[in-house]
Amino acid sequence: MSDQLETIEDYYRRIRNNQVKMFDSDDFETGKSHFNVSMRRYCSFKSPYNRRDYYKISFILGKGTFQYGSHKLYIDQPALFFPSPNIPYSWECDGDLQEGYFCLFNQEFFSGNTELNLFKKTSLFKEWSKPIVFLTDEQTQLATLYFEQMYKLNHSAYPFRCSSIKSHLASVMHLALENRVDDINPSELPANIRLYRLFDELLNKQFPLDSPAYPLALKTASDFADQLNVHVNHLNSSVKSVTQLTTTQIIKERVFEESKNLLKYTNWNIAEIGYTLGFDQPSHFNNFFKKHAEVSPLKFKSTF
Repeated sequence: MSDQLETIEDYYRRIRNNQVKMFDSDDFETGKSHFNVSMRRYCSFKSPYNRRDYYKISFILGKGTFQYGSHKLYIDQPALFFPSPNIPYSWECDGDLQEGYFCLFNQEFFSGNTELNLFKKTSLFKEWSKPIVFLTDEQTQLATLYFEQMYKLNHSAYPFRCSSIKSHLASVMHLALENRVDDINPSELPANIRLYRLFDELLNKQFPLDSPAYPLALKTASDFADQLNVHVNHLNSSVKSVTQLTTTQIIKERVFEESKNLLKYTNWNIAEIGYTLGFDQPSHFNNFFKKHAEVSPLKFKSTF
């Protein structure tokens, strides 16, 4: 696994010389939603083999090779590419004819929207899933339509463009899932990936949180291990082997993500949010949030 993590800021620095819309640094502050879509074109260099801290979907019309984790994937027909941000990957063109689109967006754009949140419970962007979905002629036409609309909306002054873009993005994801509902037989996966997949599904089933009356049930690695009937060390080892992150790190990241959503989209007070997320004392939640966001939850909430 590559130790390099390309941030969304790194990406824009890398393509600064290309004719792609640039963004001010304020667009990347904690809690700021970000989306961009661009047309694909030929590039003579191989993209960096890195993990990313953002999501990217490529609609590929052209030939080339992905180095995805330990696998090489040759693309020679229309395809959608849904890489896991935790798996390092790179792309190298094979031929000048490169068309289609790609879009990238951060966690904040993904969150706070029921239509997109449901995809966290699917195989898309997961370490254990296949990243490539090959398309039929009819599906290629649909993908072209969805991306064309997102591209036009992203450059328009339409006041509800963000909502419309999310709807078209959801359509792209549904198009992919139609091809891969059963694309992976769990029994064919290695034991460590099967266990990680069960953990991931169990974690995401808990969200979004709907009411302080129903606080987070599974909060620690031991809670999940007990639910999955395995020793916590076995769970930790399996999760780490797949993601290079500890079980606790993944749980904390998901809780932090949900805390931002609750602060932004509910009228719950800070104590209620902390309690719902499993913190016994408001001060514990304040310390947790400030450590991750570098601002207090109250200050964060006041900006929305």
